[in-house]
Amino acid sequence: MADFAALRDAMVSQQLVARGIRDPRVLDAMRRVPREAFVPPADVGHAYADKALPIGEGQTISQPYMVALMTEALALSGDERVLEVGTGSGYQTAILAELAREVISIERLPTLADAARVRLACLGYTAVDVVVGDGSVGYVEKAPYDAILVAAGAPRVPDALRGQLAIGGRLAIPVGPYGYQDLLVIARGDDAFTEARREGCVFVPLVGEAGWPPQPY
Repeated sequence: MADFAALRDAMVSQQLVARGIRDPRVLDAMRRVPREAFVPPADVGHAYADKALPIGEGQTISQPYMVALMTEALALSGDERVLEVGTGSGYQTAILAELAREVISIERLPTLADAARVRLACLGYTAVDVVVGDGSVGYVEKAPYDAILVAAGAPRVPDALRGQLAIGGRLAIPVGPYGYQDLLVIARGDDAFTEARREGCVFVPLVGEAGWPPQPY
């Protein structure tokens, strides 16, 4: 059987640290969360590969580096309420749960939400609430959020997500056309938002009222 702990250590050193991920809390979380538990059985042997993997329903589990990069961009200290848009397999959710006080994760596909909810519970992540809905408009019931992470590519930054961000909070979101986006990190100040453009990325489309239609292309 594969030594998954060794594979996680290698992933952290070769894929994350080597590319500039420095936050020790993020690196420790990436060492702890068993990525092999979040991929389909046929892909367990590729769980720590340097790439995204399909998880069904036309969705993917993100590349480890992108998970770490987006998480680091939120600058979590441990006492935050975080909104994740696009639960998928629940892997990014688990990473956030290692680093924040509470995670609300919204997924538009009930089958993925149900599977992620069970998986996260079995792994002991009790401070996570997985809900089904249109994540492009956020989840106002638990707003405001200290951090928001969007794991899907949006045509533009949804106003609803800006509005649900707490003062001093950060939003990490891929924005751009289908097939290529730029990762934006938006911070909310007392009177205005600031925006930093990080690097290029490729995510599945953010589908919903403030995103793309279900079959945009």
